[in-house]
Amino acid sequence: MSTPRDYSKLTNELAAEYARHSPKSAALNERALQTMIDGGSHSLRLIKPFPPRLVSARGAYVQDADGHTILDFWQGHYANVLGHNPDVITSALARAFESGFGLQTGFTDELQVQVAEILCKQTGAERVRFTTSGALATMNAIMLARAFTGRELVMKVGGGWHGAQPWGLIGVSFMSGAEPWRAESAGLPDALAREVVVTRYNHPEMLREHFKQHGNRLACFIVEPFMGAGGFMPATGDYLQTARELCNQYGVVLILDEVISGFRFRAGNLGALYGVQPDLTTLAKVIGGGMPVAAVAGRADIMKLCGRDGGNKVRFPGGTYSGHPASLLAAKTLLTYLVEHESEVYPRLAQLGAQTRQAIEDAFAAEGIFARCTGHPNDAVRGSSLAVPQFPYDEKQALLDPDDVNDPAKCDVELRDHLFQLALLLEDVHVVHGGGALSTMHTEQDIARLGEACRRVARRVKKSM
Repeated sequence: MSTPRDYSKLTNELAAEYARHSPKSAALNERALQTMIDGGSHSLRLIKPFPPRLVSARGAYVQDADGHTILDFWQGHYANVLGHNPDVITSALARAFESGFGLQTGFTDELQVQVAEILCKQTGAERVRFTTSGALATMNAIMLARAFTGRELVMKVGGGWHGAQPWGLIGVSFMSGAEPWRAESAGLPDALAREVVVTRYNHPEMLREHFKQHGNRLACFIVEPFMGAGGFMPATGDYLQTARELCNQYGVVLILDEVISGFRFRAGNLGALYGVQPDLTTLAKVIGGGMPVAAVAGRADIMKLCGRDGGNKVRFPGGTYSGHPASLLAAKTLLTYLVEHESEVYPRLAQLGAQTRQAIEDAFAAEGIFARCTGHPNDAVRGSSLAVPQFPYDEKQALLDPDDVNDPAKCDVELRDHLFQLALLLEDVHVVHGGGALSTMHTEQDIARLGEACRRVARRVKKSM
């Protein structure tokens, strides 16, 4: 255990340098603050002292208002496996708009059928319903599970992020020894926290104990097979298999939240690589091809509860923009491409991911700072295109769950989440949560550039220690 380091002096120096580096983005931020809360509409993008304001994006790079060409590893919240604005998708959309198709109609069309067929075939699901965001998908999946089982309790992983929806806003932030858990947003009923059981990721024995205590009252267990915001680590095979077995034993709906992992590791769901078929899967990000598409996919007997055959018991009717024509066209185009090019795309992504993790670790090691990336593959996940550097104080520290990487007494969280991002922006490199995602448009030269930038950042950090 260690006391968090004080980086305030270095942070102030970097902020001042960044203001000089990006004066137009700084001015746009001041303007944005006059009409928007914190200057924007997605908190994670609104970094301090201000975010870069973009004017274009292509492949692995984005351009900001100050004329900087920035190497980007955020890639649309990890959605863009083919990079920003890939021709295969933009050309399809351009043709559609030119022919008079693509904007909202309020009708159904063949695209919804085609995309649903692809999702069912590639994930083993029986039915699909589309929506527009991962948060809506996870919320509706939980509602379906509660209605199907007639139970109220929801189990999730501490540190797991399932979107800004009621059951997802409990047990997200690291709170040492937190119990009982509480809702992490004002405006939610206090009683809601009593409906959520929070367990630990990759701890099968604790999972068994929680099922023993609460299994007969649990409606569902929602879990990411690859942890996203909680730290970028895959589930162990034992953990996910145990989850499936316990859900079967206690009649609990297993929901795999694959908002990040779906079509990121293969042309389908990640659960298949574990040999685990969930009852429901939530999908978003990658499947939209850069457009807002999300879905709940799963067993017909559960899914029917939001349809006429199930008496419309669950009010999951879809919003105005659910199944939007342009969005579904982008989805169909991308998913078809990934299925047809699976043998090329995913080995390439895995190779780039391995090179990225090695480059980051080597860069910091060269300056005497220990860094170990999460995002490495395991026995089930054959390759990974995700990487986040962690800075544990003890080189033997396990990095298996959010409690390992988000405890400031175990890891240098401030360096990973804030200082590293700001320092890299001065190198015209962009990351979030300390790292990010690779696309097929990244190159070995881009990885080398990242490594050199990390080494210069490490030198700055080393001087401040």
